[in-house]
Amino acid sequence: MDEERFEVTRTIAAPAADVFAVLCDPQGHVAIDASGMLQDAEGDVASAVGDSFVVHMDREALGDRPDLGRYDVTVTIETYERDREISWSILGVSRPPIGHVYGYRLAPLDEQSTAVTSYYDWSDIHPDWRDKGVMPVISEAALKGTLGILDRTVRRGYPRG
Repeated sequence: MDEERFEVTRTIAAPAADVFAVLCDPQGHVAIDASGMLQDAEGDVASAVGDSFVVHMDREALGDRPDLGRYDVTVTIETYERDREISWSILGVSRPPIGHVYGYRLAPLDEQSTAVTSYYDWSDIHPDWRDKGVMPVISEAALKGTLGILDRTVRRGYPRG
C-alpha cells in the first residue's frame, strides 16, 4: 500500500445494502470503531454528499495526545454512492483542518455477501500537519479491526428498527 493511504478488505456475509446502512448512520460509526476514540454521535443518517454529523471523540483511547482528551468533530460526507461507496472528511479542533479522508467501498459478490474495503487517505493533508509527522492517526490494524466489528455488527442485525 501507498505510504499515505491504507486499504484493507474483508468479505462480509451480508448484502451491500445492509452494510451501507451501518456506514451511513452516525451511531453506526460509533458501533464499529476499533480505535476506541468514537464515543457517541449526533445527527441524521447520511444520504448525500455534503451531509454532516457530529462525533464525540476521546483521544485518550489512543494515548498519543493527552492534550486533546475529549472533543467533537464534524464528519462531512465527500463521496456517496448508495450501497457502493461512502467517504468523509473531518473538521475538528485542529487548525488548519488536517485534510485526511476515511471511507468504504462495497463490491457485492452475490446477493448475500459483500467485499468491503476500508480506506484511510492522508495524501492531501495540509502541509503544516505533514511537517509535524502526525500521520497516520490510526493504524492499518485499526482498519482491519473495524471491519471485523462491522462484520459482527451487520450479522447481529444492526440497525434494528
